[in-house]
Amino acid sequence: MKLILHGFPLVLCAALAVPAEAAQCTARSGPQTAALVELYTSEGCDSCPPADRWLSSLEARGYGGTQVVPIALHVDYWDYLGWKDPYAKAQFSARQRKLAQVQRARIVYTPQVMLQGKDFRAWHGPQFEQAVARINASPAAARLSLKLDPGGTGSFSLAVEAALASPAGAGDAGLYLAAYENKLVSQVAGGENRGKTLTHDYVVLEWIGPLKFGSDGRIAAERDVPLLPKAVRRHSGVVAFVQKLSSGEVLQALMLPAC
Repeated sequence: MKLILHGFPLVLCAALAVPAEAAQCTARSGPQTAALVELYTSEGCDSCPPADRWLSSLEARGYGGTQVVPIALHVDYWDYLGWKDPYAKAQFSARQRKLAQVQRARIVYTPQVMLQGKDFRAWHGPQFEQAVARINASPAAARLSLKLDPGGTGSFSLAVEAALASPAGAGDAGLYLAAYENKLVSQVAGGENRGKTLTHDYVVLEWIGPLKFGSDGRIAAERDVPLLPKAVRRHSGVVAFVQKLSSGEVLQALMLPAC
């Protein structure tokens, strides 16, 4: 059964399998702002693997979920050059172009890092640490909570709540949900990375949003989510973030690895 949340299909199951005996998984955002890091990448781009490895290294470099929330969005506009990226989606290319339009940028490119909704080209240098520190020092403009509960056979329940610090901004705010998976491996047989074995983390497999806030600056939803047989629970998780629709500014982000 496909469930509908505010007009969007809720298909997080590909990356969020939780057995019935698992303990409840919960996460709640803190008082400070976590930095959302979006990597726009493609397996057809020979300059992308170093950026993929950089994104995978963030946790080992000491960036916890209260500091940085990383996601990898594989775009599809490289697919015609000899290799079709199995994780690429047209909606990710569209999101990249939309954010570029908001920033009045003339081009999109890969690998591209968006930090808090804005192009950030110095991701591989010390400027990244400085920028994240500035973001983390800012009081959060939104609160988020996520909960994954074991459900019946072949399902579990997902609950999300979000609240804006200022309800006056409800009309310009959207809530996004992204299911991701780590430790994905591809043997590339064509294109610029032909013959290479590529590994990926935080790869977004399902995307929902923007979900609109109520006039009180709040949103809450709970649904039973069916599971897919090939989901790898221990490598999966979900991300939620709140973003200004007019400017792309991220107000708060939260990640919850499946338990």
